[in-house]
Amino acid sequence: MLGWALTFFVIALIAAVFGFGGIASASAGIAQILFVVFLALFVIALVARAVRGSSRV
Repeated sequence: MLGWALTFFVIALIAAVFGFGGIASASAGIAQILFVVFLALFVIALVARAVRGSSRV
């Protein structure tokens, strides 16, 4: 999911360089949403691992 967020961010940067403001704005918004979802799932996974007490690496 983080890969998709980075992909949309790069698309937003390229679109902004070429002057496509609408596409850049939409891509940046999608990237931001995906990044927040990624962070939320990452935190949930960390909490779940801490609660289970798994000591495996």
